[in-house]
Amino acid sequence: MASALAQLRKLPYEDIGFAKIDHHRSLRTGVPEVIYCEGKSVAQIVGITKRMAENHNNILGTRVEREIFDAIAQQFEDCEYYGEAKIAVFKPRPVSRNGHIAVVCAGTSDIPVAEEACVTAEVLGNNVARIFDVGVAGIHRLFDSSDEILRANVAVVVAGMEGALASVVGGLVSCPVIGVPTSVGYGASFGGISALLSMLNSCASGVSVVNIDNGFGAGYQANLINKIALDKDRR
Repeated sequence: MASALAQLRKLPYEDIGFAKIDHHRSLRTGVPEVIYCEGKSVAQIVGITKRMAENHNNILGTRVEREIFDAIAQQFEDCEYYGEAKIAVFKPRPVSRNGHIAVVCAGTSDIPVAEEACVTAEVLGNNVARIFDVGVAGIHRLFDSSDEILRANVAVVVAGMEGALASVVGGLVSCPVIGVPTSVGYGASFGGISALLSMLNSCASGVSVVNIDNGFGAGYQANLINKIALDKDRR
């Protein structure tokens, strides 16, 4: 009885001093808390992860630099690292992947943000097709992959510079498109603001936009849309 009461006391969250861990989030959303690691110390990340790992698998840590992960791995061995995406997965376990998400990336310099979206979606249980380096400067490259994009339940489009690729894809597909502006570009791109404004002002219907460089947010949102589509197909 005492043990049960102790567990109930820390539901819906547990205060560990430097963080309040939301243990009920997975019950509400189906996904445990995601740890945004930038700005946190190794001790804080490990402390949060160890508490979460008592009840959860496949805990995502985003914005994890390699040297930070190496330090974490010395204290918490049950983890994997995706270097290009800068994502750590704590207590990784196999998941079945379903549906179809297309992640379309304008240029090679945009790949780190695109990979953050891909890895997020895959860890959450989605099939992901990577369609990289198909920007508008060579639009024929995009058309060569159009069949893959047209099969998708949702498309994530990652682009810097002027961000035009989101509008192009939005004009080709019937599924929702999530635009991800990146900070890639020369001075007048203003660290991604130019691409952000272009995507927000897209003339293609069905394009929504997340924040600059927010691959995680796009991958998470694509996961929700894909699962809605799958539930609809099962009815």
